[in-house]
Amino acid sequence: MTEISASDLTLEEKASLTSGADFWTTKSIDRVGLPSIMMTDGPHGLRKQSGRTDHLGLASSVPATCFPPAVGIGSSFDPEIIERVGAAIGVEAAIEDVAIVLGPGINIKRSPLCGRNFEYFSEDPIVSGILGAASVRGVQSRGVGSSLKHFAANNQEFDRMRASSDVDPRPLHEIYLRGFERVVTDAQPWTVMCSYNRLNGVYTSEDPWLLTQVLRDDWGFDGLVVSDWGAVNDRVAGVAAGLDLEMPSSGGRTDAQLVAAVRAGELAESVLDTAAARAIDLVRKAGRRPAVSGPLDVDAHHALAREAAGRSIVLLKNDGDVLPLGEGQKIAVIGAFATEPRFQGAGSSLINPTRVDGTLDELRAVAGDDVSYAPGFAVAGGAVAASGRSDDDLRDEAVAVASAADVAVVFLGLPAAEESEGFDREHIDLPADQLALLDAVIQANPTTVVVLSNGGVVALPFADRVPAIVETWLLGQAGGGAVADVLYGAVNPSGKLTETVPVRIEDNPSFGNFPGEFGHVRYGEGVLVGYRWYDAKGLEVAYPFGHGLSYTTFSYGEASVSVTADGDIAVTVKVTNTGARDGREVVQVYVAPVRSVVQRAPRELKAFSSVALAAGETRAVELVVRREDLAYWDVRVDRFIVEGGEYTVEVAASSRDIRSSSTVEVEGDAVSLPLTMNSSIGDVVGHPVAGPIVMAALGGVMDGLTGADSSAASMMPNDEAMEKMMASFPIGRLIGFPGVDVTYEQIEQLLAGANAGVLPQS
Repeated sequence: MTEISASDLTLEEKASLTSGADFWTTKSIDRVGLPSIMMTDGPHGLRKQSGRTDHLGLASSVPATCFPPAVGIGSSFDPEIIERVGAAIGVEAAIEDVAIVLGPGINIKRSPLCGRNFEYFSEDPIVSGILGAASVRGVQSRGVGSSLKHFAANNQEFDRMRASSDVDPRPLHEIYLRGFERVVTDAQPWTVMCSYNRLNGVYTSEDPWLLTQVLRDDWGFDGLVVSDWGAVNDRVAGVAAGLDLEMPSSGGRTDAQLVAAVRAGELAESVLDTAAARAIDLVRKAGRRPAVSGPLDVDAHHALAREAAGRSIVLLKNDGDVLPLGEGQKIAVIGAFATEPRFQGAGSSLINPTRVDGTLDELRAVAGDDVSYAPGFAVAGGAVAASGRSDDDLRDEAVAVASAADVAVVFLGLPAAEESEGFDREHIDLPADQLALLDAVIQANPTTVVVLSNGGVVALPFADRVPAIVETWLLGQAGGGAVADVLYGAVNPSGKLTETVPVRIEDNPSFGNFPGEFGHVRYGEGVLVGYRWYDAKGLEVAYPFGHGLSYTTFSYGEASVSVTADGDIAVTVKVTNTGARDGREVVQVYVAPVRSVVQRAPRELKAFSSVALAAGETRAVELVVRREDLAYWDVRVDRFIVEGGEYTVEVAASSRDIRSSSTVEVEGDAVSLPLTMNSSIGDVVGHPVAGPIVMAALGGVMDGLTGADSSAASMMPNDEAMEKMMASFPIGRLIGFPGVDVTYEQIEQLLAGANAGVLPQS
C-alpha cells in the first residue's frame, strides 16, 4: 500500500473511513489504493461468518478451533498458555484474511449473574490485566490485531445499551479501569472497543474523558477506538470524543452527519483528520502481515485446545483421594452433558468448531467397558429431550447404573438457555431436575464425583455430601478429552478459581445494586469487589478466590521480601512438590498496607506465577509486585498514590490459604494539598512541610482548648479524646474559643505562607 494520509482525501472520503462498509469490513477508497479490512468476533476462536452476517451467532461461520473461553482458561493463571492460544487464533485469522479479532474481553465479574461472564477472566483486575495482555500478545504476534473490550464498566447484560454504570472514582480506577490500563501499557492492542453502556451518565462511545484523556493521554494508547456493534448514540459527539470507527455500517447516514457537522463548523475537520488517520494506520498495520497459506493444521490446534482445557479445570474437592479414577474401577457416568457437551457460551462468540470431543467417548477410550452411562436428565433441544422419556424414568435408570458402580461421576451444569450474551441470570442455582437427580444418585452411591459445566458460578448446596467436585467451566471443543485426562490422572489438575464461589447470591457484594433500575446501576460496594468483600466482611464462602487442588501436595518455605531500586516489591519463596506426582502450583502474592487512610481490603492479589514441579522437586519462585499496583486512587488529587509505611506481603495458595507472611517498608508518594481555612487541624498537622511550623506558630492552642471551661472540653473524658475531636475541626473556626489567642488574619497568613512555601521565622 502506498503512503496515504488524511490530507490526500476529500471530506467525504475521510468521513467514510470512520464507519464500516457492512457488518464486518471497513470501507476501501479505490481512488488512493486504500483497501478494506475484515474484523470478526472472538475471543476464544475465530467466528468468520459466511454468507448472511449477524452479530449474535445465528448465521453460519467457517469452521475454526473453539478454545476454552476466558472463564475456563483464566483458571490456568498462566499467561504462557494463553499467549500460545492467542497465537493459534492469530494463525487461523491470518489464513482467513481477517485483520482484527474482537477480543479479549476483560471486564470485571462484578456479579455472578452477568450473562456474559463466560467471556471474562476474573473478578480481579490484576488477573484480568495480565491474562488479557497475554492474549493480545499472542494474537498480534501473528500480524493480526486484537480489540480489547468492552471499555468500560460493562458488567451486566440487562439494559446494556442504555444503562449507566454509576461508579465512584476510586472503584472506577482501582477495579474497573486497572485491567484495561495493564493491557494497553503492556501489550498495545491495535484497537480498543468501547462498550454499549453509559458511564456515570455519559455513553462510553462519546465520552472524551474515557476515550481521550484516560485511554490516550494518561495511558499512551496509540491505536484505534472502535464501537461495539450498534453502540454509537451520536456519531458527531463520538468522533469529537475520540471514537474513530463506528461498526457496523450505517448505510452512509452517519457519514453524512459528520460531513454536515464539519461544514457547519460544529466539528473541526482536524478532529475528523485524526480519526481517518487512525483508520489508515490500522489498514497499514494489517497490510504488513506476512502471507499465510492454509490449510489449517486442525489436529495441532485441537491438541492445543485439549492442553489448554486440561489446564483450565479446577479440582474443588477431593476427599479421600477419590480422584483420579483407577484402572479396573466400575464407573457410572451420569448426566446428559457427558454426551451433549456444553463447551462454549452463546451469542456473538459462538464458534463453529472443527470437531467436538464427547466426554463419554473419551472416558470409554480410556476405560472401555468399565464405563456405563445413563443420561439422568434432558437438556432442552438435545437428543435425550427428543426421546420423550420422563424425568422419573431417566432418574430411575441413573440410580440403577450408579448402584452397580464403584464410583458415580455425575455431569451437571447450566443449559445454554440459562446463560448467554444479551441477558443476565436470575439466580445461581443449578436446574432443579439435576439437583434431584444428584440427591438420588448420592443415596444410591455415596462415592459420587460431581463434574460441572457452566459459564458462571453456581451454588453448591451438595458440597458437603459428595467427596469430589470438579469445576470444568466451559472448555472448548476438546473439553471432553481434557476431562477424561484429569479424571483418570493423565493430567494433574492445576486450575485455580479466578472468582469466589459464594454460599448464596445474597452474600455477593453487588446484591441489591444489580442490575439497577430506571437506566442506572449503582456500584455501591465500591472497591470491595469479589474476594475483597468476602474477606473484609468475614463472610463464609463455598470456595475462595484462588482455590484449586491437585493430585499432589505443595509446601512453601518462608518468603524473602525486599523493595527494589525502582520501588517494586521482590518476593522469593521456595515451593516443594511433596507428593508422588508431577504437578503445577499457582503461587499467589497478596499485599495490603498495615495502616491506610482509605478503605482497603484485608488483602489484594498483586502477583502470581504458575510453576511446574516434578515430584519431590523444590524451586525458588520469584515474583514481582509492581509499585504502581500498590497505589490507591486519591480523590483529592485525582491520581494514583502509593501510601508510605509498612505493608503485609502474603504468599498463598488461595486468598484464604496463606502460607507465608512478611512485612516490608514502602516509601510513599508525596501528597501536598493546599491548606485553607476549612482545612482541619489534622490536615495542618499532616502537611509534610508546614505542619510542624504551623503548629508551633499556633503555640498553646490545644492546651488552651483542653483546659478551657467549654462545653466541648467538659464532654471529653480526657485530653486524648479532645485531641481526636479537634483533629477534624476546621482550623478557621478556632477563633473565638476560650484560650485561643490567634486571630483569623494570623491563621490566614500562616496558611498562605505554608502554601507558598514561605513561612515566618519562629
